Amino acid sequence: MAVKLKDAERAFDEHLSVAEMYMRRPRMWWLYTLIVLIVAVLVGWSGSTIEFEGLTVTGRSVAQGVISGITHPDLKLMFGTGETDVPYLLLQTMAIAVLGTIFGAILAIPFAFLASTNILPKPIAYFFRVVILLIRTIPSLVWALMWIRVTGPGAACGVITQSVCSIGMISKMYITAIEDLDTRILESLDAMGCTPFQKIRYGVIPQLTASFISTTIYRFDINLKDATTLGIVGAGGIGASLVQCLNSRRWAMVGSFVWGLMILVLIIEYLSTQVRSKLARGE
Repeated sequence: MAVKLKDAERAFDEHLSVAEMYMRRPRMWWLYTLIVLIVAVLVGWSGSTIEFEGLTVTGRSVAQGVISGITHPDLKLMFGTGETDVPYLLLQTMAIAVLGTIFGAILAIPFAFLASTNILPKPIAYFFRVVILLIRTIPSLVWALMWIRVTGPGAACGVITQSVCSIGMISKMYITAIEDLDTRILESLDAMGCTPFQKIRYGVIPQLTASFISTTIYRFDINLKDATTLGIVGAGGIGASLVQCLNSRRWAMVGSFVWGLMILVLIIEYLSTQVRSKLARGE
């Protein structure tokens, strides 16, 4: 009976302490109000600069044509085996995304280590962070327009563009993983007399592998969608054919390309989600 009374008293004291802590919480209502006011002012200012005059006649016809093409796609184009058919163009688009992601992920590793403050002195690390930031500030379409002058139109331009663009985002994610390394493991290996190679092999790589792979897969999802956009400027893939069909109002062919892209993105999204979830669970 005495034990139950003590447990009840302890629970009552804990309840009081929680209530007291809640009553002593910081009063941040003024900060929340300020944030809401700032957002409201930004929305009002942004909305005042946008004028919507409705849909044009051409816009309505294009919208109707796209809907008609999606509901009535060109099945011969969708399941054909020629170089101008959907499967071949989707395969080329995916190849551009795969190569661009792999090259970008590999090139991002030295950038990430050089930009990590726990690996190199801060001045050197900040210099490489500025370089990474400069890479990220230039949109992928601008990179494609620059590289297309070097390589000419084609898939090679798309691969180079996506490799360079991937360095910016992947390096940033890699830096976060490197700076979150558990240094106690390295200290333990050092105390055991391990060589630098052994410390990297057994202390660094196991901690970074899952994060690096997950980041690379995430970037591949982005590159797969960007590869379609890059095709608009002549960097290979399905984008160029899609734009040509839009300009010539061949809506059935547009529907075939759109359906192919949607199915491909859904499949890749499902597979990448499964892989990332297994990496997160450590399986």
